[in-house]
Amino acid sequence: MWPAEPKIWTVAEATRRIEGALSADPVLQSILIRGEISNYKRHTSGHTYFTLKDAKARLRCVLFRRYGQAVSFPLHDGLEVLAAGRIGVYPPNGDYQLYVEEIVPAGVGLLHYAFQQLRDKLAAEGLFDPERKRPLPAFPHRLGVITSLQGAALRDIVTVARRRNPRIDIIVAPATVQGSEGPASIISALNLCNRYGELDVIILGRGGGSLEDLWSFNDEDVARSVYSSSIPVISAVGHETDVTITDLVADHRAPTPSAAAEMAVPDVGAIATKLNSLKERLCRMGQKRVDQGRKQVGRLAERSVLQRPEERLNRLRLTLDERERSLLLAVRNGYRLNKEKLTSLAGRLELLSPLGTLARGYSICQLPDGLILRRARDAHMGDVLHIILGEGKLHAQIQKICREGSGG
Repeated sequence: MWPAEPKIWTVAEATRRIEGALSADPVLQSILIRGEISNYKRHTSGHTYFTLKDAKARLRCVLFRRYGQAVSFPLHDGLEVLAAGRIGVYPPNGDYQLYVEEIVPAGVGLLHYAFQQLRDKLAAEGLFDPERKRPLPAFPHRLGVITSLQGAALRDIVTVARRRNPRIDIIVAPATVQGSEGPASIISALNLCNRYGELDVIILGRGGGSLEDLWSFNDEDVARSVYSSSIPVISAVGHETDVTITDLVADHRAPTPSAAAEMAVPDVGAIATKLNSLKERLCRMGQKRVDQGRKQVGRLAERSVLQRPEERLNRLRLTLDERERSLLLAVRNGYRLNKEKLTSLAGRLELLSPLGTLARGYSICQLPDGLILRRARDAHMGDVLHIILGEGKLHAQIQKICREGSGG
């Protein structure tokens, strides 16, 4: 039965409704699909169109040029792949399709995809930041090794470490480094080394292998345990071309276990050789300085002043005696001149002295208050005057005052 008043949709409206429903589904907006490529076609624009199919269904796909440029292997019909992207609608054709953003071969391709996803996640969290990576100790005393007891990696590490420093202590924490038990075993060994607490550096490694063999070192929990280690960690996983998540998060990465041992343990023989070379160089420099000093002493010894030092001393004594005589003569002359000058000044002072004036017959009269009497009008009848003579004093009373210009 039709509704009483049915809504009539246009094709575009219905298509937009379907497109909106697909866009609102988070699963369909980030989906990983496995299938076999068919109807492969590459357009002149650089875009690639194909269909993914399995035994029960088909799905149209488009790989735009900007994503296709990152594909490092040839696509062709019949190739089984993993395609990551989003499901959307292409309105002109009314078809829904997978907009592919990344594509890898199936099988190991799934591992590659998981590796890339975890790498991007941990990088965003800062686990790979170079600023947090710690330097290795210059002269470690105790080396920790986490690897399989049955693998060649342990033998290589011990051999190289002992060759470079026979006295270094090597503490081995055995671990399963492959298979489903690998991550838990590696984490347990890391925790054990950190609880032990007396290690200077840890080498975590194994020999080479396939991506599946090395997958324990791409485990997220292993990566976080390496990041949390209080002891610097060197990752030595696989061969030089293999890169794992552990390599990226560790403080240092070595291409092989042997290279890790060389990185962690200094070559004491080479150091001793260098020290001996420096010692010899210092000895040569010291001997050169001694030889130069001896030559300088020899040149000084050839000088007459050092060969006959008494002559130099005698000349200095004569010079000293002569300067002493000159100094004494200058002192005597100065004394005489100063004495004569002092005598002359004393004579001049004698002439100016009041006592000299009194000795020539003059006298000094003082009023009762001690003031010197210079004018007759300053005295009064009956005042007692003190008269100072060249020899002795007189006390006289004024009986008569004669003003200037008056007689008797």
